[in-house]
Amino acid sequence: MKKRLIAVLMCAAMVTVLGAGCGSKKEDTKETSDTKKEYTEDELKDSMKGVKLKVGTTGLFGPFTYYDEDGKTLIGYDVDLLNDLQELLGFEIDGGLQAIMDYSALTTSLAENKLDIGAAALCATDERKEVMKFSDIYCDSGQVVMVNKSNDEGIKSVDDLKGKKVAVEKGTASHTYASKNLSDADLEVHDTITTAYESLEQKKVDAVIQDGPGANFYIKTTPDSNLEVVGDEFNQGQAPYCVAISKECKYYDEI
Repeated sequence: MKKRLIAVLMCAAMVTVLGAGCGSKKEDTKETSDTKKEYTEDELKDSMKGVKLKVGTTGLFGPFTYYDEDGKTLIGYDVDLLNDLQELLGFEIDGGLQAIMDYSALTTSLAENKLDIGAAALCATDERKEVMKFSDIYCDSGQVVMVNKSNDEGIKSVDDLKGKKVAVEKGTASHTYASKNLSDADLEVHDTITTAYESLEQKKVDAVIQDGPGANFYIKTTPDSNLEVVGDEFNQGQAPYCVAISKECKYYDEI
C-alpha cells in the first residue's frame, strides 16, 4: 500500500497527539489540503516499515524538546510524538535522533535535505513553507514578553518595548515578529534561547520575547529564576507548531 509521506505523517500525528498544553488543530491547512487523505490507525500501522528517515530536533525548548536531568537524554512532547509515530508507522530513525542546538541550523538542514523530518515545535511560517512541507498543526502558540522582576523598566506588555533592549532567539517566530514590529527597540539576537534567558537573568537586556509555552515552562522549572511573564500573549496564530518534512526527501512523493 503506497501513500504520500506527508499524508501519512499528518494523519499519524493526529492519531498520536493527545495534547501539549495548547490548542491542537484538526482542520486542514492550505498547504496540505490537496495531499491529505484520511487513514485509519489499522491502515497506518507499520505502513513505513523498512523505511529509514533522518530526523532532527533541538534540545533547548521545553516542554517540547529538552534534556532530562542527566543532561544526555532527550525528552519532551516532540520526542514522545516521534516515538509514537515510529511505533505506529514502523520506520527507523537513521543514526538516531539528531539534536541540532540551533533553530536556524535545524531549518537549514531540512531545506538542504540533510534531514527528512524535523520535530521541535517548528512554526509553519510562510518563509519556511517555501523550502519545506508541514504536517497539521498540533499546537498554536502566541508570543509573550518576559522581564526580570528586579528590573524597574515599566514594561507591562509588548507595547512598552520602545527603546528597550530585547533579546530573541535567532530563526524563531519571536525573531520574525521583533524584526518586523519592533524597529524602535534595540534587538539582541541569540543563537539559543538559553543565552537569551541568561542575559535577562543578568539584566543585560530589558526583556525577552518567546513563545508562551516555552517561557512558562522555563519559569516553572527554574526555581531560582527572577523572570516573569507580563501582559497577554500576542501575535497569536503566527506560531503554529507542526512536524516539518523536507521537500527533497526521497520518500516524499510516495513510499
